[in-house]
Amino acid sequence: MTGWSQVGEVLRHRNFARYAAARFLATLSWQMLAVAVGWQTYAVTQDPLALGLVGLVQFLPFLLLVIPAGQIADLADRRFVLIGAYALEAASAATLLWFTVSGLRVAWPIFVAMGFFGAGRAFWMPTGQAMTPNLVPPEIFPRAIALNSTLYQIAGVSGPTLGGLLYLLGPAVVYGSSVGLLCISTVLIYLMDPVKTERAIRWQLRDTLDGLRFVFRQRIVLGAISLDLFAVLFGGATALLPIFAADVLHVGPVGLGALRTAPGVGAVLTAGFLALHPIARHIGRWMFAGVAVFGLATVVFGASSSFGVSLLALMALGAGDMVSIYIRHMLVQLATPDAIRGRVSAVNSIFIGSSNELGEFESGLTAKWLGLIPAVILGGVMTLGVVGCFMRLFPELRKMQRFPAARRQ
Repeated sequence: MTGWSQVGEVLRHRNFARYAAARFLATLSWQMLAVAVGWQTYAVTQDPLALGLVGLVQFLPFLLLVIPAGQIADLADRRFVLIGAYALEAASAATLLWFTVSGLRVAWPIFVAMGFFGAGRAFWMPTGQAMTPNLVPPEIFPRAIALNSTLYQIAGVSGPTLGGLLYLLGPAVVYGSSVGLLCISTVLIYLMDPVKTERAIRWQLRDTLDGLRFVFRQRIVLGAISLDLFAVLFGGATALLPIFAADVLHVGPVGLGALRTAPGVGAVLTAGFLALHPIARHIGRWMFAGVAVFGLATVVFGASSSFGVSLLALMALGAGDMVSIYIRHMLVQLATPDAIRGRVSAVNSIFIGSSNELGEFESGLTAKWLGLIPAVILGGVMTLGVVGCFMRLFPELRKMQRFPAARRQ
């Protein structure tokens, strides 16, 4: 089969096609909204720490809810869990729209709305990860992951650009569009067939922590997700892009959209390549190399005062991150039995959420302490240091040659 016919084979599975379309539209909405929230917050406060707080207020409810959300994903129809999560995020975007139309002049309503956004993320993130293996046969699961990642990155490319352009008409236009896209995503998930675990389980409090116990017993899984945690925690410069767009590169909200798009361009090109040519050998080396590229690109971006160089650095950052995401997701899903996949995905989501939202807070905090450019460069250098440390701490991950076989029980 050719590469494109293999992609077509994945999309012939109706449940997966609807899920992938819903996730694409939801991601498009999130990316558009992120541009509006970042620019509006900095315009109101002129404070880099406020941009960091946007990440923190999303992380705190996420941290509190994601573990029980993983348990719910193993108990309930995963489709309805996603419906509830998307509906909550649509309500959060509608709240931002209402506050903006009312004449927003302070930042706290943004923080409140983004807190509810983080609560929704606590449910859709582990549920979406857990349900994907249920939607396609095991033999085409790697291509389904790569295709899903490609669609995600296409939304990551187009969403910020579209958000930046729509922001010229006002933030209310961006928020209204986000509400509409999330509502369509909710309907698409509703049209799917029920998606439950292959083995029925009952609610038991002690089982809620099974995901944590499993991850800490599986050193390869632990190494993969903790590598991503610390790398993105130190190297997450995306929260500071509104300041770079306004004060360093002087490119305005449309330029901010382009900057937020650039990592997605690199990621979507990489994900498209992986969909046609999945990584099958030297898994560990590829993962460490991807994170190293991420850190090096962060250093280059922080040191650049050229819009073109900054875009190229962010594209390389996205490409390296995509390799790491692809390998980590494959490792976690294939090594985990279906009956606890929701809870393990919840633990994985904590690590990812910590790296993203806490990374945003860390970036805002260090930028306020050290200055914008030193904070970004230091973060990239620390990411490279994390790669070196983890190659020594997890030699089994570094030496890993192939993905494990899928586990059913």
